[in-house]
Amino acid sequence: MRLKLHLGAVLFCSLFLLSGAYTQPPQKIDQDQLPPDFVPSGKVMFTQYCAACHGADAKGHGPARAALKIPAANLTTLAKRHGGKFPYDYVTKVLEFGPGFATHGSSDMPTWGPIFRYMDNYNNAAVQKRIQNLCDYLTSIQEK
Repeated sequence: MRLKLHLGAVLFCSLFLLSGAYTQPPQKIDQDQLPPDFVPSGKVMFTQYCAACHGADAKGHGPARAALKIPAANLTTLAKRHGGKFPYDYVTKVLEFGPGFATHGSSDMPTWGPIFRYMDNYNNAAVQKRIQNLCDYLTSIQEK
């Protein structure tokens, strides 16, 4: 029950933010001077935001898998599925703008860009760092 509430909250927040129902003017923040610990590591964020669907091992067997229309992808084979090279730009775009097309999966996956913008008070440098940290972590767990 708790997992369904969490997923529902994530989806509600995603839709709420994307609908434009909440608009706050961006605040001026010195984006070049982020403290090193301002943004969590990719592993920490993966555990917080991704593991429910993709599993702690990122192989697509998270506890929320049964609730998904299309099973979560095995994220440890991204490089293998893209000619042996981790698709950094592709993953960055999926995280920031959402899946966008059916080959990625369903719209069950949240669009993290707007969620991170809200969480980081519209600090674009922090949002980009979150996405970079997640991509760096996913790069580090690719199957050989």
